[in-house]
Amino acid sequence: MEPNFENLFSVRGKTALVTGGSRGIGEMIAAGLVAAGARVYICARKAEVCDAAANRMSDQYRGECVSLPSDLSNMAGIEHLVSRFAEREETLDILVNNAGASWGGSIDEFPEHGWDKVMDVNVKGVFFLTQKLLPMLRGAGTAKDPARVINIGSVDGLKSSHFDVFSYGASKAAVHHLTRFLAAHLTRDYVNCNAIAPGPYPTQMLGSGFGGRMDDELWDQFGDANPSGRIGAAEDIAGLVIFLSSRAGAYVVGEVIASDGGIVGTR
Repeated sequence: MEPNFENLFSVRGKTALVTGGSRGIGEMIAAGLVAAGARVYICARKAEVCDAAANRMSDQYRGECVSLPSDLSNMAGIEHLVSRFAEREETLDILVNNAGASWGGSIDEFPEHGWDKVMDVNVKGVFFLTQKLLPMLRGAGTAKDPARVINIGSVDGLKSSHFDVFSYGASKAAVHHLTRFLAAHLTRDYVNCNAIAPGPYPTQMLGSGFGGRMDDELWDQFGDANPSGRIGAAEDIAGLVIFLSSRAGAYVVGEVIASDGGIVGTR
């Protein structure tokens, strides 16, 4: 069979759902998919923030971004999102499980509710949202073009962090291994599962470790400490998601790919 290199990295016409898509890395991913021609649904807890982000991305990238606000920290919120999505679509090509939470505290005083909140959103939410959407993912996948599940982990799940975020690091390590379990069970259903482990990106979550700072001086400090000399940009994370979601990434299964400028791979 002759190879076909046309549209190798295209996601045009595909349907995607990006959780936590109203800000940070989720918004970067959603924006990249909208700009690339996918029909994108985003989810966030706050309806007004989610609606504004969807409208902004639709206008800026001349595409289609739809707001479906919901709280994915509990089963009711997960089922609400799936129900609303099913009212609009019959199948789902790309699921990006990005919604996440973190909690900081010293090891001697770290609270149980901080542990549970992070695990509920970052691990339980990823598994059960994927489970509830399986019929739609299976309905979209074929041998030549599987549906894709992309779980957003973290380099904190690959190495220890400088921050006291014990439940966050543990939850992201769990997401990475959960991805392998999902791949083991779903690949033959033509649903490819992979994870991305981002390093430093200019997000509110990263800034929260420095009193909520979101400024170029802080990002430059992170960049100076990075082997690549900079922190991540929207094109970096969106490009990796687009690769994994396109024909170019159809043979990548069960992987955890660091997007960190070399923090993990060079040290």
